[in-house]
Amino acid sequence: MTTTKDGRPVELARDDERRRFTATVEGTVAALAEFMQTPELVVFTHTETDPTFEGQGVASALVRWALDDVRARGYAVLPVCPFVSGWISRHPEEYGDLLYRSKTETVHD
Repeated sequence: MTTTKDGRPVELARDDERRRFTATVEGTVAALAEFMQTPELVVFTHTETDPTFEGQGVASALVRWALDDVRARGYAVLPVCPFVSGWISRHPEEYGDLLYRSKTETVHD
């Protein structure tokens, strides 16, 4: 189970209808990560943390959980959101393989 730094339980969920992952603490949405999905990848567009939960590790736990979910579903990731992009760059051994790479090649003269 994931907890905040002060020990409160964090409930992590995927909300396909609203196209976001959420981290809820004591009934409050503490953090969310919005996404768009295509047939081959998940684009993370925005991450937001409630100011009262900043520094508690909630957004990091949410991103880790969301990336694990994306991996389990067999998708690649395109992190447009700076927080998600930075998080992946700090954990390349675990999540670098999820980064989307175009299947087309550009031909130069």
